[in-house]
Amino acid sequence: MELPSRTAIRDLAGELRLGIADGDLDFYHAAATGLLGSWAVVEELYDAEVAPSAPDRDWAEPADDPLGAWYVTTELTGADSGPLAGRRVAVKDNIAVAGVPMMNGSETVRGFVPARDATVVTRLLDAGATIAGKAVCEDLCFSGASHTAKTGPVRNPWDLDRTTGGSSSGSAALVAAGEVDLAVGGDQGGSIRIPAAFCGVVGHKPSFGLVPYTGAFPIEQSIDHLGPIAPTVADAAALLSVLAGADGADPRQPTGVAGEDYVAALGRLDRGLRIGVVSEGFDQANSDPGVNAVVRDAIERLTAAGHVAEEVAIPWHKHGAALWDVISVEGATWQMVQGNAYGLNWKGGYDPEQMAFYGERWRRDPAAFSETVKLVALGGTWSLREGYGAAYGKARNLERRLAAAYDAPLATHDVLVMPTLPITASLIPPADAPVEEVVTRALEMVANTAPLDVTGHPACSIPAGLSDGLPVGLMVVGRMFDDAGVLRAAHAFEQTLGTLTAPHHRTTHRTTHDKELTA
Repeated sequence: MELPSRTAIRDLAGELRLGIADGDLDFYHAAATGLLGSWAVVEELYDAEVAPSAPDRDWAEPADDPLGAWYVTTELTGADSGPLAGRRVAVKDNIAVAGVPMMNGSETVRGFVPARDATVVTRLLDAGATIAGKAVCEDLCFSGASHTAKTGPVRNPWDLDRTTGGSSSGSAALVAAGEVDLAVGGDQGGSIRIPAAFCGVVGHKPSFGLVPYTGAFPIEQSIDHLGPIAPTVADAAALLSVLAGADGADPRQPTGVAGEDYVAALGRLDRGLRIGVVSEGFDQANSDPGVNAVVRDAIERLTAAGHVAEEVAIPWHKHGAALWDVISVEGATWQMVQGNAYGLNWKGGYDPEQMAFYGERWRRDPAAFSETVKLVALGGTWSLREGYGAAYGKARNLERRLAAAYDAPLATHDVLVMPTLPITASLIPPADAPVEEVVTRALEMVANTAPLDVTGHPACSIPAGLSDGLPVGLMVVGRMFDDAGVLRAAHAFEQTLGTLTAPHHRTTHRTTHDKELTA
């Protein structure tokens, strides 16, 4: 880092309106340059002691990618055996795989090559998985649809003109098409569950903090989640069993948090479940009657199979999206934009190379941001300047009321259910679509998913059936850190509801299902 001249200190003092007298400038210049000498010491120590060196790993541009779902392909292997031996896994491209390019869907990250594996990548390789490549994700992961990535749209295997959902767009598309056995996604507003629902697969957002986020590109530390996308609940449980547990480097994780054998837990059910059907989940502004009908029919089938379903009212559920708006917009502006993704003021594992790369790149050309990130930057910067973060603080304090609203019926019901999304997959906007369409299509589906990112409750989307030939998801919500209970319920429901297989782009890697849903 270049040290400032006396003139630079004078100009900076004026910019900050610090009121430093001309006669004091010599002191402040000497003191500041002396203080900044510690930065050089830290740089030297870092380079000598902890700076990583990226491994030499092979990767390739995708040769055959009709869905637009691959960013790069690999064949990375680790342990010769383990619980995921023989399983091919796609990793969302906001997650660092050392020595392999990472774009996070954005021109502001294109060209960055991480030098460290994310914790979840290390765990995959140690479990015997083969990392088949990096799956395309939306631009800085701020879209619930699949048209914002700078590599181009990701197409739904059920209808190639429609969105897969986002932001884990490539992850869900590749699982639905059978090109991989499993995938890891990320979820800040529904970005695991949205594409899982639109593509007819299983997506589980774990309890906040259960899976370490270390090494993934953050949006907002209080809503960042990583989790599995898979063909079946059992597959999702197997992947979560590998991913879960503390790594000691992620402040999102409570002390001592641990996973378990979620596959073994699936079989620990000897009675019908008491299901709370969240009325408000069927009553969003854009709720599609066809989607509601499919989910209602699925619930009737579950009651016929011996489960008990009761309507529950959670009025606060419809406030959740507003809380999420404030937290995600002010929080992402402060952390992801101004704070160069990682932000400051927390203990844990940082990626300073990524911070420097991305921070310089976005400031070089802020116009490279996607339309959704531009909206975040505008809204967040304005609200932070006008309110100084007080709105964020209010939303965070209201989070407790929102969480309690879900906890109340969960005290008397095993799980809550509702439509994962109020709509089925919409058409991908054309390349020349007006900005109104681009932004609307990106954010129109999050009303039921986003509130659970605010509270952190575990939530799993499973296929409920088809509406007009397109998949509909049913979301299963449970108590904090009772991910085993959520997956157990989802598995029991899956035995009645079955699974889906996309009609396009099936491959030999497709996992065999016991039962398939029909329209």
